[in-house]
Amino acid sequence: MDAQLKKIQQMLEKQCQLNKELQNQNQDLQRQLQQKEIHLKELQDRLNDFAGPSQANSNEIHEVRKSRAAVVAPEPVAEDLEIPASRVQKSASESAQIIKAISKNDFLRRLDEEQINMMVELMTVLDCAPGDDVITEGTEGDSMYIVADGELRVMQAGIDLRTLTSGDVFGELAILYNCKRTASVQAVTAVKLWCIERQTYRSIMTSKSKKKREQLMGFLKKAQTLKALNNVQLSKIIDCMEEVKFQNNEVIVREGTEGNSFYIILKGEVLVTKKVNGQQKSIRKMVEGEHFGELALIREILRTATCTAVGTVTCFSIDKEVFEETIPFESLELHDEPDLIEDVEKTEKAGLKTSLKLKDLIPVLYQEGSYQGEPITLGVGGFGRVELVTTLQHRKYFAMKKVSKKHIVAKRQESHILLERRILQAIQCDFIVRLHAGFKDSRYIYMIMEFCSGGEIWTKLKEAGRFEENIAVFVTACVVEAYAHLHKKGILYRDLKPENLMLDSKGYVKLVDFGFAKELSRGEKTYSFCGTPEYMSPEIIQNQGHDFAADFWSLGVLVYELLVGSPPFSSSEPQKIYAKILDGVMNFPPYLEEGAKSLISKLCRPRPGQRLGNTKNGIKDVRHHRWFNSINWHKLRMRQVEAPTTKLIRKGPCYINFDRFPYDKTKAEEEFSGWDRNF
Repeated sequence: MDAQLKKIQQMLEKQCQLNKELQNQNQDLQRQLQQKEIHLKELQDRLNDFAGPSQANSNEIHEVRKSRAAVVAPEPVAEDLEIPASRVQKSASESAQIIKAISKNDFLRRLDEEQINMMVELMTVLDCAPGDDVITEGTEGDSMYIVADGELRVMQAGIDLRTLTSGDVFGELAILYNCKRTASVQAVTAVKLWCIERQTYRSIMTSKSKKKREQLMGFLKKAQTLKALNNVQLSKIIDCMEEVKFQNNEVIVREGTEGNSFYIILKGEVLVTKKVNGQQKSIRKMVEGEHFGELALIREILRTATCTAVGTVTCFSIDKEVFEETIPFESLELHDEPDLIEDVEKTEKAGLKTSLKLKDLIPVLYQEGSYQGEPITLGVGGFGRVELVTTLQHRKYFAMKKVSKKHIVAKRQESHILLERRILQAIQCDFIVRLHAGFKDSRYIYMIMEFCSGGEIWTKLKEAGRFEENIAVFVTACVVEAYAHLHKKGILYRDLKPENLMLDSKGYVKLVDFGFAKELSRGEKTYSFCGTPEYMSPEIIQNQGHDFAADFWSLGVLVYELLVGSPPFSSSEPQKIYAKILDGVMNFPPYLEEGAKSLISKLCRPRPGQRLGNTKNGIKDVRHHRWFNSINWHKLRMRQVEAPTTKLIRKGPCYINFDRFPYDKTKAEEEFSGWDRNF
């Protein structure tokens, strides 16, 4: 009996061991399968990124954007960001390791040499023991890491995704903006990491850009030919200039050739020589800050000397054609506007002329469908909800934007909310949604807006796949008129996309959501990192300082998305979007007309000073582009043009043209800090 029991026990133990081995094999296979899927996705992404013209031009490559665009809210930036004084000493091999890691990263490799060197200098050390959590999924991050030594594992929802080893970069999105971590990273062995925080990175980028602008402004003021120009005009020239590098003994300009470029030396020396009695004679050497070729900008002139690089030379350059587009400016774009803040203060003192009261507004309910009887939500965004309300007395509909005060404070958006209200109060434009009233209580800020019953352009585009050209022309023309009004008032919009364009009952387009708007004087720059990734201009991504030119870039992206159904630069990963924008390669499907391609290309020029709408004729150049030949701008402003968009508007209940959202019954927490006392 004992022998039988022992035999059964041995068989059970053997079976348990076998089960355990099978379970381990199963887990190994599962991990291998996950890794293969990740590898396959990476290969697919790389294939998409490097697809040649024949693939890029096929209809399949331009899929309709299925989801609403994510937004990046502007983070308050200190007026004078100081670069930290502390430095961690690094050996030559450690510096080389960091530089190599940066050069392999899709986004970081586009930084210039000086920015990379500053990053290397300012990176600090973080030592982790086995099992330490470096990043936790779902938390907000503010640091980027490079693995100096050791091994880490990346996990998402408890599943191992991949292993990180020496030279790998992770968490880089956090140095651009405040975002939630999408995966966890844990040390497997003892690990040494190089890390840099967002504020340090932004200090590097912003201070370098500001310093370079001040330096260039000083250099330009020394040029005799340009001495009559004011700071605004000189700032425009800087926006048009491009950095060019020359190798040792490379001829930059040659005596006797036609001159068409002006150069400022940023780094290095340039030898000036002239032919005398058939021999090249050295005249002098030019150094940093000196310039040459300025007369070529205003006169048909042959070069009077040869300029050759001594060692590696970096110059900032502008060519004659671009200069002529930039200077002089027409007075229309430069004349003094009444101070917007002064206008707003007058409006605030007068108060909004409305008899509306918060207690009189009642929710409108769905009449049928799965949400029947529930209050209607017109839209949901990162900073609140928009609900449909009415009044018992007049039965007039309003769109009520409701934002949690606690959320506003948590995201440090107090000044942007107050500015949004002030701007909307000051604006009376048929192409911008009207603000009727503003209210607050202990939980929410409420903005009572004009209700645009035709729905979002985003919804219509999603239904159509892509718009016919006449509809895209009309929608864009309405945006151009909104821009003209805003820019004239010194307001930069910064959040153009189909989700922020609404149709009124007559099919006219109105701009909504001014949460990212900014008051800006001509010639001034702002350095916030904000907007929708697919619509961001290169200068925003690179923290170079941006102005009204950023709005014209996003106008070009909008035209593309309206005609194609997806933005020109897109990916499931934001850093890949930014990399594509900085590369600036735009693929046009074969069905796009030449006029549309011309307009998009001119609006999406990498240098802000060269963009259509931002040259000497301003927004007039956009209106006069051949793509808008069918638009009578005066009639459009008078709302006398028959809108082709009316065929997109469905007939039925007042909410028929909107996506449906479940009603949110939860209440926001109360907030009593008092930041909204003047709301």
